[in-house]
Amino acid sequence: MILSVLKENIENIIFDLDGTLWDPMPMSIKAWHTALNRFDCIENPISQEDIQGIMGMQHNLVGEKLFPYLSKEQQDEVINSCYMQEVQDIKQAGGVLYPGLEAVLETLGKKYDLFIVSNCQAGYIEAFYEYHGLGAYFKDFECSGNTAMSKAINIGMLIKRNTLRNSIYVGDTLGDYLAAEDNKLPFVFADYGFGQVPDIHYAITQIGDLEQML
Repeated sequence: MILSVLKENIENIIFDLDGTLWDPMPMSIKAWHTALNRFDCIENPISQEDIQGIMGMQHNLVGEKLFPYLSKEQQDEVINSCYMQEVQDIKQAGGVLYPGLEAVLETLGKKYDLFIVSNCQAGYIEAFYEYHGLGAYFKDFECSGNTAMSKAINIGMLIKRNTLRNSIYVGDTLGDYLAAEDNKLPFVFADYGFGQVPDIHYAITQIGDLEQML
């Protein structure tokens, strides 16, 4: 669906990362298996469904969901090890970019300022930039790993920090949609990602659809 009313006024596009710009699942599964093998306290092997189930979740809430049988201290130790392994693996081998991503960013970046707000850990976005060489396309980013805040708050912080007006948010989960709503931003649903969102006005089936939509 065309953003007909908003199209002429949009100045900025804020993106989620996982499930929106790339598929981190192969990288994440490998990294988590590597990290969890260091701990004798883990009762069951981590599965793809487990990791997919935490996509979009605020990073500091993941331990309680995946390892409720561990103490908070143990949860933090285990999760931090997994997060550090992810960042290390991204720096070494990257992840799976959605087809045509860089070309789309290059095209959109000529007309709009581009940003990222993700619920990932500190260092994750920087590693994504570093390995794939995409940092130059984005003006700024924020994540829960830096602030320990929700996505809604982080979007608001980024908007205030960059004095943004006329922005939209592109994401793939219900949490992304609610965070956009909290900031009164139009939301574009990436329905090729990891979540489901009911009653969506604007949706894309591949990242390249943004070029036609905007």
